[in-house]
Amino acid sequence: MEGNTKNPILKNKMYLYLTEFFAGMSVMAVELGASRLLAPYFSSSQIVWTIIIGTIMIAMALGNIMGGRWADKDPNPDKLYGRIIIAAIWIGLIPVVGKYIVIGISALLVFTISTNFLIIAAFAACMIIFVFPLFLLGTVTPSLVKYTVDSLDDSGKVVGYLNASNTIGSIIGTFVPTFISIPAVGTSITFLIFAGILLILAILYFVVGKKKSVKAIVGVILFIFSCIFGHGDSFAFWQKDLTYEGESIYNYLQVYEDEHKVVLSTNVLFGVQSVYRKEKTLTGMYYDYAMAAPYMAGIKEKDNVDILILGMGSGTYATQCSRYFDNATVEGVEIDQKITDLAHEYFELPEDVKVTTYDGRAYLQCLSSEAKSGKEVKKFDVIMVDAYQDITIPFQMSSVEFFTLVKEHLTDDGVMVVNMNMKTNTEGGINEYLADTISTVFPSVYTVDVSNNTNRELFASSNPKMVERLSAGIESEEDADLKAMMEKVDAGLSVYEAGNLILTDDKAPVELLSMNAIDALIKDEVAYYKKIYDEQGLQGLMESF
Repeated sequence: MEGNTKNPILKNKMYLYLTEFFAGMSVMAVELGASRLLAPYFSSSQIVWTIIIGTIMIAMALGNIMGGRWADKDPNPDKLYGRIIIAAIWIGLIPVVGKYIVIGISALLVFTISTNFLIIAAFAACMIIFVFPLFLLGTVTPSLVKYTVDSLDDSGKVVGYLNASNTIGSIIGTFVPTFISIPAVGTSITFLIFAGILLILAILYFVVGKKKSVKAIVGVILFIFSCIFGHGDSFAFWQKDLTYEGESIYNYLQVYEDEHKVVLSTNVLFGVQSVYRKEKTLTGMYYDYAMAAPYMAGIKEKDNVDILILGMGSGTYATQCSRYFDNATVEGVEIDQKITDLAHEYFELPEDVKVTTYDGRAYLQCLSSEAKSGKEVKKFDVIMVDAYQDITIPFQMSSVEFFTLVKEHLTDDGVMVVNMNMKTNTEGGINEYLADTISTVFPSVYTVDVSNNTNRELFASSNPKMVERLSAGIESEEDADLKAMMEKVDAGLSVYEAGNLILTDDKAPVELLSMNAIDALIKDEVAYYKKIYDEQGLQGLMESF
């Protein structure tokens, strides 16, 4: 090949295989980094993952096509490694400008569209931020085939080695960000690490070939710039004085506080996952409403009540139950160990509250498995399901099969309380599906809307007298604040009239249903500002903040 005679490094097939290896590794690392960059703003749901994978596959396909054409038209390896430098620069700049682009796109679209906001905004962000560098990396394979194949006699073997190098790189690029770099140093530095690898790989080509490259010089300068300004892990860049900000394997995590409360959020744009009142009082949020469940389960009548929380978070509900009920034994299941660590560090989760790091449904399955081995089935008086987070509703914890499993681990008069965090009046919405599904498992189902909030609490039991128990418990409650709260819940309870919108393990489109709910919530939230924008334009909108 003409290119091989001009740069001695191309005579070494190992270098070409390494180019393919690191290109494949970087593609997967960027894909996983994309999910972490977008998750705090758009969630980490299957919808968002579909958008990420789809746009990246579009980029790679176009890159393969154009890379093949360019390799046939002008088989100059300088241009390939120049493209790798550009891709490295772009990836390195993502930590610097990516979050601003996401916010800018969201701010623009929230005033211009009324449906499918999440899909359109996430797709636009992916197209603008990630498609171009991955398109360039998609040109690597067809170009390398041009430089690597010396004859038809070994073409099959060489192409096989190239594909194997790409695949092995992709495998490593899948595991390293998820289990090593993102938990250890964060998403931003992960982008910088893989940008640096690509940059070194390309610069090596020009150095060995004794070629001057303006792209390489510019690439080094911009990479240094990115390392200086893009190494921070702050997603909520407009919010100052955060107590803690970081990432775990599962979540972006943010803790902030004022003189009255400490708050955990796993979503930059909206949503609060846990609140701790420093005055050790009620929160005024859905956790208080959910405390009606122990009354319904007879906590004022029993010597001890066992409470299980699926989706422990930082333990707000557990802390309140432990504080107000001396005869309650509380334990929780939380899939994210980092959140549990934060619960002990910032939210004063009692040390005697047992927390198991596991998926909620899998935990119940384990309890059932123990029972099959001869042990007695462990049952609880109250099971709280608090694992729903904006659009990220685990489908496996929303089905008939799941709620049947919950029922199997409740006492005969036990109560399940479910926090449904997107209260909307949309007919055929996610809350209707969840409530209808639960109603097929439990004969008694009640709901209550949380004041000044988007949450709705659902109580379900096999005991038809659970509301009477609540009323009786309220009568004997001595704590004035708690009694007033329970009276408010009791007054707001309504019997749920079940329909036939059923979710099963086989069919549970919870994310599409949740997306519709988010559209409705966004429409309500921005209606005021949209009216100002329509009447007074951008200047009027800016003056309204």
